[in-house]
Amino acid sequence: MDTIGYLIQGFGVAISPMNLLWCFIGCFLGTVIGILPGLGPAATIAMLLPLTFRMDPTSALIMLGGIYYGSKYGGSTTSILLNVPGESASVVTCIDGYAMAKKGRGGPALGIAAIASFIAGTLGVIGLMLVAPPLAKFALSFSSPEYFALMSLGLAMVVLLAGESMTKALLAMLVGLWIAGMGTDLFTSTSRFTFGNAEMLDGIDFVVVAIGVFALGEVLGNMEIRGGTRMLPVPKGIRNLMPTWQDLKDCRFAFLNGSVVGFVIGVLPGAGSTIASFISYGIEKAVSKHPEKFGTGVPEGVAAPEGANNAETGGALVPMLTLGIPGSGTTAILLAALVLWGLKPGPLMIQDHPTLFWGLVASMYIGNVMLLVLNLPLVPLFAQILRLPAYVLYPVIFGISMMGVYGVSSSLFDVWMLGAFGLVGYAMRKLDYPSAPLILGFVLGDSMERALRQSLMMSQGDLSILVSRPISATMLFLTVLILIAPLFRRANAWRVKAIS
Repeated sequence: MDTIGYLIQGFGVAISPMNLLWCFIGCFLGTVIGILPGLGPAATIAMLLPLTFRMDPTSALIMLGGIYYGSKYGGSTTSILLNVPGESASVVTCIDGYAMAKKGRGGPALGIAAIASFIAGTLGVIGLMLVAPPLAKFALSFSSPEYFALMSLGLAMVVLLAGESMTKALLAMLVGLWIAGMGTDLFTSTSRFTFGNAEMLDGIDFVVVAIGVFALGEVLGNMEIRGGTRMLPVPKGIRNLMPTWQDLKDCRFAFLNGSVVGFVIGVLPGAGSTIASFISYGIEKAVSKHPEKFGTGVPEGVAAPEGANNAETGGALVPMLTLGIPGSGTTAILLAALVLWGLKPGPLMIQDHPTLFWGLVASMYIGNVMLLVLNLPLVPLFAQILRLPAYVLYPVIFGISMMGVYGVSSSLFDVWMLGAFGLVGYAMRKLDYPSAPLILGFVLGDSMERALRQSLMMSQGDLSILVSRPISATMLFLTVLILIAPLFRRANAWRVKAIS
């Protein structure tokens, strides 16, 4: 009853006119930010933070929280319609989302993304409300060996992201790991694979690689196709632009899968929504009755990663509020904001500041409803983008891509690198190499290397530390099982073929 009473008190705070207004502003800004590639919630919250110093901390946190989870909604729009991932967590949505758009089902894909975001976001808030303290204690049991094992498990998802050739998927992943190693070594400060170029000392930004490989690679490939003036087909009628009951029925387990995986991984500081979306997609494909259809445009391939992406937000707030440990760049900025407002995040945060905590929780319920109301009616409007002729749409994609990349770093070198990775994406498309494994290796490579080297420092160079701890040993065992499963399937297929 105490929890329900506190939640009612939180709704009393959240539904005040000013807090409702700040919640709407945050959700709206978050949606717009999610659509714009390269900006991201962390940069936006950092820019707006000085404006909140004279605001009431509860109102300010409600607005900043709206930007955080609102940006997760918006990120699916360009991923599905243009194959332009705005952030690393949106990469997985491109795989089946853009494939659905190419089939003329861009509208239903957007609707499924919005519904998955709403369900997962709501379940994430419930998790934040009910199980924050015990999950926060569980997160404390994770150290460098466990994070290395978790990243290894994430990399094992390459088995489920592969197309017809596992060899090509593994090669693409290794290229991604190599690109992640470019720049300055974090531990020794020596340069690696910079080819004498000072611009590469900071490494290569995710936005450059993802937009180049996915968006520009796709555009360059489509420019070869002659005939027709439209890039993608769009059905007529609002009814055909929304998901059907069958779509929602097919996605019912994907909604739950994405919600649970996203929230649990979000609780682990540093894991992030990227690995959550990859793992939830991999699980959904592994348990599906038709795994061969994934990558060709199935609704479950959109629902699972989008759900994980949004549920991670509620999970990421758990260690920040209950332990004072930020789990991502965005929560690190929110943590700094709480400190600047004179608050001390930690085990006593909920007890000492119940109005702020429960007001934020209640506002996230309200914000998820606002985002659903904002996004579902806009699905037909967004889908009209696909009606643009190719000679208009291609320059628009190029322009958005260059603006997103230049807006992140203000560097023309990154724009040139964008073009180079566009050619890489085009070559991969022509040679039938999957793009997702490259992005997976690139995103997880840096974190995986850091966790491994920190583990070896902890054990004085003894690799047994990775298998002597129960949690890391279990995850590494699962990693090995996932990697060798295709070999058993192939051997079984050969045996059946030999018998027949």
